[in-house]
Amino acid sequence: MKIEYSLQDVNTTAEQILKHTTSKILLFDGEMGVGKTTLIKSLVKLLGSVDTISSPTYSIVNEYNAENGSIYHFDLYRIEDEEELYNFGIEDYLNTSHWILVEWPDILSPLIQNSHTTINIQLNIDSTRTLVLTNIHL
Repeated sequence: MKIEYSLQDVNTTAEQILKHTTSKILLFDGEMGVGKTTLIKSLVKLLGSVDTISSPTYSIVNEYNAENGSIYHFDLYRIEDEEELYNFGIEDYLNTSHWILVEWPDILSPLIQNSHTTINIQLNIDSTRTLVLTNIHL
């Protein structure tokens, strides 16, 4: 699925993601500053959380409480190898029924053995974004 949107349409875009995803594991890929965290903030609110949402760049993972359980928001930008993922127990997170939202998922992608959704975001020359959502069934 492909969506073109502006930052003013981020809530509508987040609604479309939730409508079309077939997994609770969402992997967000895109250049720095493309709006991954902004989109995740909207998703977390739509999932029923009233928590303050911020990028977990230094903490690696933030947990938000929602109506139907927890939401885990990862930023793997600073992770250098798979061992670091295992050191903080990534497999425990992936094997839950909670929402998992991951920014900079390249290092994690080969380890995922669950169905998941990839969301690639590109910044267009006119400052709109193009999002491609792909459901991966394993």
